[in-house]
Amino acid sequence: MYNYVDLLVSFLIALSLSFLFTYPVKQLAIKLGVVDYPNFRKIHTKVTPRLGGVAVFIGAFVGALYLQPHHEHLPEILFGAIIIIITGAIDDRYSLSPVIKLTGQLSATLLLVSSGLIIERITLPIIGVVDLGIASIPITLLWVIGITNAINLIDGLDGLATGVTTIAFTSMLIMAIADMQIVAAYLCVVLIGANLGFLYHNFYPAKIYMGDTGSNFLGFMIAVVSMLGLFKNITLFSFIIPVIVLAVPIFDTLFAIVRRVYNKENIMGADNKHIHYQLLKAGYSHRKTVLIIYSFSALFGIMAILFNEASLTLSLIITCFVLFLIHLLAEIAGLVMGGKRPIIEGIGKLVKKQNRD
Repeated sequence: MYNYVDLLVSFLIALSLSFLFTYPVKQLAIKLGVVDYPNFRKIHTKVTPRLGGVAVFIGAFVGALYLQPHHEHLPEILFGAIIIIITGAIDDRYSLSPVIKLTGQLSATLLLVSSGLIIERITLPIIGVVDLGIASIPITLLWVIGITNAINLIDGLDGLATGVTTIAFTSMLIMAIADMQIVAAYLCVVLIGANLGFLYHNFYPAKIYMGDTGSNFLGFMIAVVSMLGLFKNITLFSFIIPVIVLAVPIFDTLFAIVRRVYNKENIMGADNKHIHYQLLKAGYSHRKTVLIIYSFSALFGIMAILFNEASLTLSLIITCFVLFLIHLLAEIAGLVMGGKRPIIEGIGKLVKKQNRD
């Protein structure tokens, strides 16, 4: 059973420590030269310190120490997270090659696999529970590394990755509490607290960035929590629930891959055509762009929560709405009809007409 007082205390510990430790981490980043320089692809116009993910990690770690969760996979989760943090911090300072970064992520993920924390089964409608067998390991590797990089890719505006992951953790927390997934709930609470403590410094205009240190850590932990909680659920369509929760970063990544393959570009390269950049080009301010993506993330999170307890009929209705939202994201990303946005423009015309009336 949950002790909600302890959950609140751990949340406040994580929030306050993340908030407070961001100050010395910021000074350390400046001293060590771990800073983000403006360039043609980036939005900010001044040199900004990175490494904020270290403060997020400290807040979440101490908050978790207070709760003292017990789980057979926790040592490997902790050491995996430390590998991710170290790899991200080195990358923030020296800009590692994609191969070296992937090696660090793979090492952390193999720790999870070696401990037995893998995606063993999924649940399909009509068919029921399907054991993945030998496919469990490659699917687990793909999931953890894929989500880690998806969060990294969406970290392109002040407060964006921090807010999107906070919304995802909140959705997973609600489902973990409902399903009595205690360790998953504990981790969500402290990660939400640590994120919110850092968000004060990171929201537009950001005084510090989380860097790859933070985005990779949060992506890794989202993948871990989903494996501890969401993939353990055996309700209808449970295999799709983690995908819905993380729809914004997942589909932004998939859209980027499709776009780069179509344009014969390096899929590992960087560009300024992600969803958040497209919204900026459409004329939205930095702050409004972030809030729009927050809204999409929250909608997907709500859909996932409803999906978690839905009947087959309601699941199909929710699926249709989720597909509609994904189509809107595709329009924003410029992947529909050669960059046209028929639904978005139609909604805009309807809103203008109603305002005139």
